[in-house]
Amino acid sequence: MIAPVKVYTTSVCPYCDRAKALLRKRDVPFEEIDVSNDQEKRTWLVSASGGRRTVPQIFIDDKPIGGSDDLHALDRSGELEKLLHR
Repeated sequence: MIAPVKVYTTSVCPYCDRAKALLRKRDVPFEEIDVSNDQEKRTWLVSASGGRRTVPQIFIDDKPIGGSDDLHALDRSGELEKLLHR
């Protein structure tokens, strides 16, 4: 079973698009949560992600893994597959 993936995005975000494209390419289902107009959720996201203020912020099994560059690095190293199939 694949661990649940949540991708917090904003409406105009090329890095968000890049992260979602990689997940789709790997056939990883994910929930997209747009925080563009939700200041309360943005504030929560900064706290939940360890202080990161950028999007996307990606969570696998409710654990923050970072943004698009972090996701791609995990994919290149093979760690993404391990995180998804714990």
